[in-house]
Amino acid sequence: MMKAFEQALAEAEPQTLARLATPEKIQAFLDDIPYSTDPIYRCPLRVLRERVAHCFDGAMFAAAMLRRIGYPPLVLEMTSNGRDDVHLLALYKRDDHWGALAKSNFVGLRFREPVYRNLRELVMSYFEQYYNLEREKTLRGYTIPLNLKAYDKIEWMTQDEPMDLIADRLDEVRRFSLLTQSMVDGLQPVDERTYRAGLIGAAEAGLFKPDQEG
Repeated sequence: MMKAFEQALAEAEPQTLARLATPEKIQAFLDDIPYSTDPIYRCPLRVLRERVAHCFDGAMFAAAMLRRIGYPPLVLEMTSNGRDDVHLLALYKRDDHWGALAKSNFVGLRFREPVYRNLRELVMSYFEQYYNLEREKTLRGYTIPLNLKAYDKIEWMTQDEPMDLIADRLDEVRRFSLLTQSMVDGLQPVDERTYRAGLIGAAEAGLFKPDQEG
């Protein structure tokens, strides 16, 4: 898969990828491109060429780029209460601690330093920033990591079609719940400052509308 990806690159693209030599630089690339409001999936090669991505595309791109620098291509899906989007992370581990890369329409749902001892710790670091337009804190669970190497035969790094299969698989894998019902019942709305800060630079068309979508 890596060989096929490299062979598919256009003339100037290897130079772009050469600059993505650390997790931090991969995240900076994701931060610099616009948030996609298109209802489609883009494979990593297409993200590189079109310079646009939403959370799914961004995590897939990040996983591919992490693979290029020696990490396994792992993604994890965080799940909501049904009144918000799910959110995809690309995972990496340094010194036996987890970190994450992500593309998000919300400021607080992006990069995490590799300082978390386990995946639950990592996922819970997103809890206060994971909210919808009704100011509800909506994070409820997460999946086990999915290793994208399993999709090499269908060329997930260079073709759009495998993206749907990967999304479907993420709906099927084992998941863990984070909150009890009593915890959910006691949650407080997001305060005004946090709410406004999290939406700085957000693409309005890409925001989940709870009143319209459930």
